[in-house]
Amino acid sequence: MKIRYLLLGCLLAAGCHETASNNEATKSDAGTTQKNADLKTPPPAKKVPLYRDSVSAEPVAEYKEKTNNPLNDWYFSVKLYETPKTFQYLMKLKYEELEGDDTLKLPDFGDMPKPVIQKGPEKYSCIIGFMDHNNQFREYKKIYVQDNELKVTALKHYAVAVYEREVK
Repeated sequence: MKIRYLLLGCLLAAGCHETASNNEATKSDAGTTQKNADLKTPPPAKKVPLYRDSVSAEPVAEYKEKTNNPLNDWYFSVKLYETPKTFQYLMKLKYEELEGDDTLKLPDFGDMPKPVIQKGPEKYSCIIGFMDHNNQFREYKKIYVQDNELKVTALKHYAVAVYEREVK
């Protein structure tokens, strides 16, 4: 029980700590303070609309791999389609004659989402992710075939939070 209170006290102390550079920046401004300037900038979640003006009927990303079936022209394929919600996509999955769909919800980093599909490590697998604001691929879900079944697994979870500081 004492350890919990000690950890809670450490977290509270760390959260209340302000850096010297922050204090110097607010003291050095004449007229409009840095804090007031920050309040005029909208948080990232408000820069991108929550709904699309138009929804494309074509897939925004696609992965396709031919299966080893000598009798049929079958594929393992994953296609991403836009939905009316900006950060939500419809995933259409197919392996030979098995079909399925799922929803992909991308985080709002303040930019329009850029979903990407890359080849996975195993045969008949792919990694669905997105390009972040630094143009780096962030893996999110893995689509694969196991025991002749389509599987979807979340590889990582992402969250965005906006914090506002109280102006004194």
